[in-house]
Amino acid sequence: MSAATLAEKRPDPETPTRTAGSRPRIPVWLAVIAASLPMFMATLDNLIMTSALPVIRVDLNASIGELQWFVNAYTLSFATFMLMAVAVGDRLGRRTVFVFGIALFTVASVFSALSTDSWMLIVGRAFQGVGAAALMPLSLTLLVGSVSTRLRPLAIGIWGGVSGLGVALGPLIGGAVIEGFDWQAIFWLNVPIGIISVPLALLALPNTFGARLRADILGLALVGLGVLGVVYGIIRGNDAGWSSVEVVGSLAVGGLLLAAFVVWESRTSAPLLPLRLFRDRSFTVANIVGVVFSFGIFGSVFILIQFLQIVQGHSPLEAGLMTTPWTMAPLVVAPLTGLITPRVGTRALIVAGLALQASGIFWLAGVLSADASYASMLGPFLLTGIGMGLVFAPSSSAVLVNMASADQAKASGTNSTLREVGVALGIAVLTAVFTGAGGQLTPTGYVDAAIPAVFVGASALALATLLALLLPSGRVARG
Repeated sequence: MSAATLAEKRPDPETPTRTAGSRPRIPVWLAVIAASLPMFMATLDNLIMTSALPVIRVDLNASIGELQWFVNAYTLSFATFMLMAVAVGDRLGRRTVFVFGIALFTVASVFSALSTDSWMLIVGRAFQGVGAAALMPLSLTLLVGSVSTRLRPLAIGIWGGVSGLGVALGPLIGGAVIEGFDWQAIFWLNVPIGIISVPLALLALPNTFGARLRADILGLALVGLGVLGVVYGIIRGNDAGWSSVEVVGSLAVGGLLLAAFVVWESRTSAPLLPLRLFRDRSFTVANIVGVVFSFGIFGSVFILIQFLQIVQGHSPLEAGLMTTPWTMAPLVVAPLTGLITPRVGTRALIVAGLALQASGIFWLAGVLSADASYASMLGPFLLTGIGMGLVFAPSSSAVLVNMASADQAKASGTNSTLREVGVALGIAVLTAVFTGAGGQLTPTGYVDAAIPAVFVGASALALATLLALLLPSGRVARG
């Protein structure tokens, strides 16, 4: 997720002006908790789900295609509705939509926990994604509007740390919960957090408003169905046949709908995605890099995290502990990166980070075997984690560096949306490579097919490295 500044120009909270009426002064720490806790729940849930896939596969007798939809149902609905959540929040009140997102995410978690068949879990995950689409972009916007200018950098830093902590702890907490209880517990965990978060948000966050533009419903339908058609076609390619009417038709219809979305967005007066933003080179290149980066890294994660459990027989908790160097490294590196970005520039850090990730994933593909030792994987885990830490903050800066205040929410939401699309495509394509190479979810049928899939992910990261060279340097000029 883009943790960059979503802040539009708003009245400073130290002044008495409020768009939704006068409110008593709320402690800053309470506002930070109210904005960050729901977002932590959403980020935690994503990687918890990934680490639980091998266990869910056995319990629900799920196919590899259904495993993809357990992840992609969330990712696609999240990406599709994020920009619309920003627009609806401007019209109806950001806190109102934020609280709705918390409630929907919590109810969808209950439905997911009660699922007894794969289709039920896919539906539950899709509605979780819709709820997360309201949580992610609006949490930072509401936080910025709740604290003074003086305390804003500190509040945003804490918010970013909480977000990173959710990602880092996902596999570890997921493994511990699954090992101590069952996979349903990863969803029940969200319920008390959601119940606490609703009154906290109502108490501590102001219900701010933005420009009340007409909602771009047609644009939402075109992009949502278009991306769904493309991803569905890729997922079904190996099973139904790449030349089948189902696959060719799905890919063709999806492509046409996406083309129609671009045409519509160029003509409508209130676009979901203002195409004029792409006139800025830094914004355009950073978004292209973000899609390719997400494709490579998260497609590889989908393949690799199951390797530890399916092939090597590690428990979910053991697998979570083993990947901790990878997932925790960005927590250390990202804050340091933020400090040195003005001095060395965004391009140098992004290129270095992507190169480290490409090297790490190529390294993992090279050592992947049923009897690979943890020592042989530790180096690439660390290398990849450090690379991710170098990319996150500078990428956000590159997206927003030339954006006017009024465009920052849309620009950041666009970046997050495109990156989530990259995640969905990466999982779909790398799994298609895996199954096309004869891959099976068994200890003996996994490795030989996983290696070419991971090589594709590493190659995508290498391509992203080359594309990042097209970015402006991003150095801050000294006065």
